[in-house]
Amino acid sequence: MLTLSKNWAEVLKSELAKPYIGDLKAFLDGERQRGAVVYPPEHLVFNSLRCTPFDEVKVVIMGQDPYHGPGQAHGLCFSVTDGVPPPPSLKNIYKELAADVGFQIPSHGSLERWAKQGVLLLNATLTVRASEAKSHYGKGWERLTDAIVEHLCMRDDPMVFILWGRSAYEKCERILGQKSHPHAVLTSPHPSPLSAHNGFFGCRHFSKTNNHLINWNKKPINWQI
Repeated sequence: MLTLSKNWAEVLKSELAKPYIGDLKAFLDGERQRGAVVYPPEHLVFNSLRCTPFDEVKVVIMGQDPYHGPGQAHGLCFSVTDGVPPPPSLKNIYKELAADVGFQIPSHGSLERWAKQGVLLLNATLTVRASEAKSHYGKGWERLTDAIVEHLCMRDDPMVFILWGRSAYEKCERILGQKSHPHAVLTSPHPSPLSAHNGFFGCRHFSKTNNHLINWNKKPINWQI
């Protein structure tokens, strides 16, 4: 469960040696041993880090916890596996993309092409019990993902943080706000149907992100998937 790519394993070496990591692993082992269904599958828990190496991160999109329905979660926030219909929040992301950059809305919901271009699709909590949203909050994942954000923040190489909703904003701003940094931070309400009309629609975060990347002499993201 705690096997990372060499790149991230080196970055997080001291964090992974802390006692809470052992407690987190014991909790997850206990969940599975008692028969609980845990998403995403064990081999995909660190899919976001596997798809986007530390030194290739250009954009961070921060989610909350994985989808808790069958076959949905595959370790990338807001993304679902091929063959699974896009959930409501992702449908709204697609609508904003279409309005912002002329995105052609696909039938699938996999954002893996973004991840492989340097978009880190990171959830605050990396596992969840089936049908129980936020069921793995407070077990240690937040400390680890805080450390991931902190290491990224310390990079001199600038990146864009895209923070949708209060939870994402508070998590990252608590870290980013502690020090001066070269990064761009874009915020809006969450793309959920409950809040998308309060400022997510029209935020134009995708074109703004590419404008920042171009200004930094970085290759922009091809948002089409």
